[in-house]
Amino acid sequence: MISRRTFFIQTGTLGVAAAAGVLAASAQSMMAKSAGTFEGRSNHVTSGSVKIIEEDGRTFVELGEDFSLDGGPDPRVGFGKDGEYKKDAYLGALLSLNGKQRYAVPATWAVSDFNEVYIWCEVADVPLGVASLT
Repeated sequence: MISRRTFFIQTGTLGVAAAAGVLAASAQSMMAKSAGTFEGRSNHVTSGSVKIIEEDGRTFVELGEDFSLDGGPDPRVGFGKDGEYKKDAYLGALLSLNGKQRYAVPATWAVSDFNEVYIWCEVADVPLGVASLT
């Protein structure tokens, strides 16, 4: 007969092992495709990391925990290529001036068509920050 203590120890260990397996599977399903670091533009201070990740068949632009923007009216996140912001590659309004945040890339877009992520001021029509992707 199994004691109550032995039961909880064994099931607790199995629970930890199962959780580790779920985390490992989740890490395998999330893959960074490219990454970059923001540089400020138009007299704005923009810094931090960005990466393009694929998770469960979907693609996201993920700003890192270290992301920071000093402000600006109507900041948006989008793609660009070779120094030019692509207005039709708009991902959404910037959710926060600091920290980790994600933006879904439409399934019909080829991320390989772009080599930069922009923080763009729609009102002034200028970049606030740009990250080249490698």
